[in-house]
Amino acid sequence: MMKKIPLSVAGVAMSSNLPSPRSDSTVFANRLEAGERLAEAVLAVVEAHTSRDREAEVAPRFVVYALPRGGITVADPIAQALHCPLDVIVAKKITRPENPELAIGAVTSNGHVLWSTQGQSLSSDLDELLLQQTQKRAQAQWDQLAPFSPQVDPAGTIALIVDDGIATGMTMAVAAQSLRARNPAEIWICVPVVPPEILPYLQTWSDRAIVLATPQPFHSVSRFYKEFPQVEMEEAIECLRKREEG
Repeated sequence: MMKKIPLSVAGVAMSSNLPSPRSDSTVFANRLEAGERLAEAVLAVVEAHTSRDREAEVAPRFVVYALPRGGITVADPIAQALHCPLDVIVAKKITRPENPELAIGAVTSNGHVLWSTQGQSLSSDLDELLLQQTQKRAQAQWDQLAPFSPQVDPAGTIALIVDDGIATGMTMAVAAQSLRARNPAEIWICVPVVPPEILPYLQTWSDRAIVLATPQPFHSVSRFYKEFPQVEMEEAIECLRKREEG
């Protein structure tokens, strides 16, 4: 069932086990390097988390969820470091025909919907049409990736959602909403780079956020990578396939 949930603001939940995110013009060589650096940060948090709960009888289980396609390359080193499954959540931003760069909402392949309260309202007919078109694209991408996805049940796990960066945050927010419905113990949002104004939203979406840099001015995610080519579907599938086999 499709839901409409407005975007809201809350205090940010940055990890106390990491230094504050850098606000300079950090540049990553590529998505792989960003993923490796993010994996180091995640492991530091996991170590502290495990030390705190050392007396627990059951060790925490982790699942890494990438937002395809760019997020898969970043997420792979994290899944390798945690020795856990690499899965995907497909989410697409909903945009107006006259401004395809402006996200007015987002939808996942399984029908979770989030609308920005900051956007101008659309007519109900256009609203529904844009939603249907966007979910169809999300479902088509999921159909391509699903045969290579482990499709893990996240109930009771610590579920990490990973992307190559956050610009507006709409797709990350709806992905977290979709994942929360599957009852993980915790959701961690892990990204290399985020605009500082997005940080206050992260507590709303997750239980913990691990962010390497919060540059200002931001402009776009690609600005903070030396190499930022589009990740082709074949590359994304190969990454999932290798992780599933290995």
